[in-house]
Amino acid sequence: METEGVRTDRLGLLLDQFDKAREMAQVRLTGLGDEEYLWEPVAGCWSIRRRGEAVTPRAYGPGEWVLDQGAPDIPSNEYAEVARQAAGGMTVAKIAEDWSVSSERVREVLAHPGEPEPDEVPLTTIAWRLGHLHSCFAGQWEWTFGSRRQEPKLLVDFTPFAALALDRFWMLIDRWRDGVAAVTEEQLDTVGFSQYPYGSDPDDPFATVLAGANLEFIHHMSEIALLRDLSRARFGPHR
Repeated sequence: METEGVRTDRLGLLLDQFDKAREMAQVRLTGLGDEEYLWEPVAGCWSIRRRGEAVTPRAYGPGEWVLDQGAPDIPSNEYAEVARQAAGGMTVAKIAEDWSVSSERVREVLAHPGEPEPDEVPLTTIAWRLGHLHSCFAGQWEWTFGSRRQEPKLLVDFTPFAALALDRFWMLIDRWRDGVAAVTEEQLDTVGFSQYPYGSDPDDPFATVLAGANLEFIHHMSEIALLRDLSRARFGPHR
């Protein structure tokens, strides 16, 4: 459906939201340099590192540079989602498999009384946030529109060079957007249209997957924009 040239159907709304978020993000990332990209505001940041220098237990990537990743867990901001999954009939074993945690940990989350305390999480660099987004969208494209065979964590060759990282990222985002634009109404409602193995994609209608992908893009790009503001406030606009 269109109203004076504006699409109001489900796919149109999701594409419009994504396009506007991408436009704002591209403006905010203009001029990103290598130092700013890798800047660690505090000790203990997660970032991208040479393979031999990574200290996190599950850092991953196919090449010389890997993306920091810690031990698997369910963060406190996902407790409500886990409760919804359980209430919707998902088994404890399936939830545990999706989160790569033990069934005991899932039962602990489900039994937690009241509001959980916020997690103490490491601060992440622009390089990490961009690499994380790149990895997620690369995996979702492969397991939705691609061959559905390749290991998602081996799809992105992380780099310490900001311009190269951005060129590769925007190329992937264009490919993702082209795939999404061709989705039919029936496919939007298809449970498991995306088979991305890290998360609940195989158990969700694709419209829900797209809404989640938009949210992931928006919130990480907002964090990147804030880090750029902090960097420029501290060091000036040219580093």
